[in-house]
Amino acid sequence: MLIPRPRDVDSLMRTVRKGRLITVGQLRKLLAARAGADQACPLCTGIFVRIVAEAAEEDRRSGKKRVTPYWRTVKDDGSLNDKFPGGAKAQAQRLTEEGFVVQSRNGNRRPRVRDFDERLVDV
Repeated sequence: MLIPRPRDVDSLMRTVRKGRLITVGQLRKLLAARAGADQACPLCTGIFVRIVAEAAEEDRRSGKKRVTPYWRTVKDDGSLNDKFPGGAKAQAQRLTEEGFVVQSRNGNRRPRVRDFDERLVDV
C-alpha cells in the first residue's frame, strides 16, 4: 500500500482541466499505479486532498493567479466535499462557474454534480 506524498496528490490534482472532474478514488488509483503499488492509502490520500485545497486557498488569498483546482475533485459518488475551504457551498459555486450543474440534495446528503461520471478524467 502506497502512502502518497502531499506533493504527488497536488501534482495529480493540478492536471484536471476546466470542464473535467476527478474522484478521490481515481486519485488513489493513479497514485498507486505510478508508484507500482496495489493501492494508495484512503486515509492519507483524503487528508492530503484537504491539505492541497487549504494550500491552494492560501495561495489564492496571497494573490497567486494559478492555484490547484481542488474544487474539481469530488467524492466517488460525485458529491461535494464539506471539508474543502468554504465547504460544499463554495465548491458548488466554483463548479457552477465552470459550467457544471450541482444538484441540491434533501436531508443529510451532500450536493452532487449531475452526470459527473460523464466529465471524469480518463484513468
